[in-house]
Amino acid sequence: MVEQQRMDVRDRFSRCLPLVAILRGLEPERAVAIAQVLIDAGIELIEVPMNSPEPLRSIAAIIEAFDARAMIGAGTVMTVKTVDDLAQLGASLVVAPNCDDRIIARADALGMLALPGVMTPTEMFAAIESGAAGLKIFPAELFTPAAVKAVRAVLPPELPVFVVGGVNAGNMADYLKAGATGFGLGSALFKPGKPVEDVAADAREIVAAFRAAQAQLQG
Repeated sequence: MVEQQRMDVRDRFSRCLPLVAILRGLEPERAVAIAQVLIDAGIELIEVPMNSPEPLRSIAAIIEAFDARAMIGAGTVMTVKTVDDLAQLGASLVVAPNCDDRIIARADALGMLALPGVMTPTEMFAAIESGAAGLKIFPAELFTPAAVKAVRAVLPPELPVFVVGGVNAGNMADYLKAGATGFGLGSALFKPGKPVEDVAADAREIVAAFRAAQAQLQG
């Protein structure tokens, strides 16, 4: 049953636009409203970092409202207990800033997607061995498109590779050309207290920029 769940979740993940909204500092009372405008803009991968106020409350609310329309989970996951808590909520994404084989393996065993933070080829292959569904190259400020191209040459071609940190409309095309699959977007998209309408506008702009970068690559 877990194997089928794992296959279903990974298939669903592959059909989402590869943009992850990182809602660090999300206020629980605004969780549903913020998620609504993101999903309406086309961003269907949503993470609430665990160092946000009452993150599990926000995640539960978003799952209850939008589980059929989006894939939801937590970022900055640092303990196996958090993975178990997320499974109880029905979350599907487990995102971490580091490569911890215990967290990756536990998420995979529970049929969730583990996206660990990696920087070196050693971390990348250790993450794959532990069951990672994809890689989160973090921080991107230290990992240029040329570096992405170099590691892409040795990584499994079907493995999703997300670039996180310092990503903007101006450098998306360079990273995609180098072999990145998609991006994680934090402060460029959301900050605590940011008006919902501003989040909506920025989400639409980011999605448009990503699609334009894709078109340029295919072009």
